[in-house]
Amino acid sequence: MSEAVLDSSAVLAVLNGEPGEDVVRRWLAGPVAVLCSVNLAEVVTKLVEQGAAETTIQRALATVQLEVADFDAELAYAAGLLRAATRQAGLSLGDRACLALGIRLKLPVVTADRSWAGLGLPVEVVVVR
Repeated sequence: MSEAVLDSSAVLAVLNGEPGEDVVRRWLAGPVAVLCSVNLAEVVTKLVEQGAAETTIQRALATVQLEVADFDAELAYAAGLLRAATRQAGLSLGDRACLALGIRLKLPVVTADRSWAGLGLPVEVVVVR
C-alpha cells in the first residue's frame, strides 16, 4: 500500500539532489510512493530539458521506487474541477492531477511547491522546502 503521492517537483528534488531531497527520501522509505502518469511525463520532460538521454532517464527513475497511477477519465474530471479552488495559486494541470490523485487515494501529497500550502483542499499537503 502506498503512503504518499509525489509531485514531479518532489521526484526531481531527489533525482537532482535539490533542497528537500532528504524529506522526500523519508517518504520513499515506505513501501511505495505513487506518481500520477501526468507527473511522470513532467519529470521526463524536465530531465530531457536538462540534456539527459532516454537510457539515463530510465536508470534514474529505476533508482526511485514509484508506482505510476494512470490519469484516467475520473481523475481528469477531478483535476479539472480543482481549477476553481487552485486558480489563485496558479496550479498547472500536472499539479491538479497530483492533488486529485491524493484526494482519491486519501494520501498526503508531497511537493516542493510552496504555493500548494494553505489551499484548503481535502488532502494533506507536505511541502519539502
